[in-house]
Amino acid sequence: MDRPVPIDLATWPRAELFAHYWRAVPCTYALTVDIDVTAFVAALKTAGRKTYPAQIWAIATVVNRHPEFRMTVTDAGNPAIWPVSHPAFTVFNTERETFACVWTPYDSDFARFHNAVVGLLATHRSATTMFPQGEAPANAFDVSSVPWTSFTGFTLQIDGGSQHLAPIFTIGQYVERDGRTWMPLAVQIHHAAADGFHTARLVEELRVLFRDVAWVGGA
Repeated sequence: MDRPVPIDLATWPRAELFAHYWRAVPCTYALTVDIDVTAFVAALKTAGRKTYPAQIWAIATVVNRHPEFRMTVTDAGNPAIWPVSHPAFTVFNTERETFACVWTPYDSDFARFHNAVVGLLATHRSATTMFPQGEAPANAFDVSSVPWTSFTGFTLQIDGGSQHLAPIFTIGQYVERDGRTWMPLAVQIHHAAADGFHTARLVEELRVLFRDVAWVGGA
């Protein structure tokens, strides 16, 4: 079982910032960006891979590179880092027009991860409960897709969101512009966990993954 590793507050450069945004001025912020997925779309078509599992893998890969996006708080109220964070994601039931939330362990091997997610989506696309696998583990973070519309801004108004340290990602419908394909992506972040610098780095690393797509591989 994964257990969070406590942060040494005496040596942590962000200790004061964490305390400020966790206790004095609790706040979250949201950033919406367009990601160029032109090469990604072409690679998926060639490889016979599914879009949503690949999107989730790319996001989970970047999340797991950086401790600030794997943060939690111990029962004693101290910040800690999960060794790994697993993606929880939505699957839409077209007949009921409802969604379910499922999750799978993160796997750095894209092919294995892709196949696991494809299986989960197939199994639970007719789910009639919100959590058909039961509650997601504590070290999960959320990804959802809104493939029916594009957007230039997206925020979540979470009651008690000042206690939610895990990042939240929302993917929008692709847009064709100037011969390129663009993916809207909204990222919601707790300021105690990460500053604008960290979120900008996450976004830039996602841009690189969606541009340099050798990882997509073959079918």
